[in-house]
Amino acid sequence: MTPTDQPEASSLRPRIQGDREQEILEATLSVLCDVGYDRLTMDAVATRAKASKATLYRRWSSKAALVIDALLADKTPVNVPDTGSLREDLIRTHCTAGGLSDKKPVGILASVLTAIHRDEEFAAQFRERFIGPKIAVTRLIYERAKERGEIRPDLDVELLSTSLAGIVLHRTFLLGEAPTPELITSVIDQIIVPACRH
Repeated sequence: MTPTDQPEASSLRPRIQGDREQEILEATLSVLCDVGYDRLTMDAVATRAKASKATLYRRWSSKAALVIDALLADKTPVNVPDTGSLREDLIRTHCTAGGLSDKKPVGILASVLTAIHRDEEFAAQFRERFIGPKIAVTRLIYERAKERGEIRPDLDVELLSTSLAGIVLHRTFLLGEAPTPELITSVIDQIIVPACRH
């Protein structure tokens, strides 16, 4: 068998599904939170999940693919609010489960920060599959506000849509300030909303 034959052979093996797949994904998140992405290994996940490493490789071709699937499986579904107010939509998005005030996704982000800079495969998948949908939701909120006339026409929505998260996460990771609803609301009221006004 040549090296090029191996992926085809692997694809013919039965896929891990259902409860067993969920157990492996939960074990992956557990190891990730314990040691971070850099020190996470397929061996460590296999041990935590009481599975063989070969079992993992039947389903996931790399550590990056496994971790991304684990992150997505644990992700809180995003409901895009439409209250008719930019301020209220931002608060409802970022001060609830899955938002900036939720300790779990912020903790997960902390555990993969170095990987985003060091692992190109992981970074590309993380930006596309994990961060991309979050940015799309926020961009939609700003676009709706722009259509209502809450945002001045010349404002760069692409730039603005990542500003709130950028400010809050900077204060969280670099200044050690907890991303509380109070902090998020303060940034919205003092920086984001004033920047949008005519």
